[in-house]
Amino acid sequence: MSKSPGYTPEHAAAGLDTKFPEIETWPNQFPGYEILVDDPEFTSVCPKTGLPDFGVLAIRYMPDKSCLELKSLKEYLQCYRNLGIFQENVVNQVLEDVVKWAKPVWAEVKGEFRPRGGIATTIVAKWPRPKGRRE
Repeated sequence: MSKSPGYTPEHAAAGLDTKFPEIETWPNQFPGYEILVDDPEFTSVCPKTGLPDFGVLAIRYMPDKSCLELKSLKEYLQCYRNLGIFQENVVNQVLEDVVKWAKPVWAEVKGEFRPRGGIATTIVAKWPRPKGRRE
């Protein structure tokens, strides 16, 4: 039995060139507190198989001068619904965009994806990022 072709660099980068909408913000009025936003019905698509990925996406952050506006955040997250993108890239891209728009003191994005083929995945990305290089 022949093995199906492996994942390619194109699969790995799938979805990362997408132009996502702006996440609106509003002026924060208080210092030193956390915000946790859950999306319990998050969906995206595997870039290789085209199968849906279902999960819970949790965005946790400490606002500095701005808070994320929830309606625009919801619309932003819905852009992933039919997008072919790896789960790991979803979590990291959402983190990058949260930091870009809200400029928080710190942020964390956690994706808990439902099992597919018997395997569930949990991915956590934090900002500020650890020192290192991205290829």
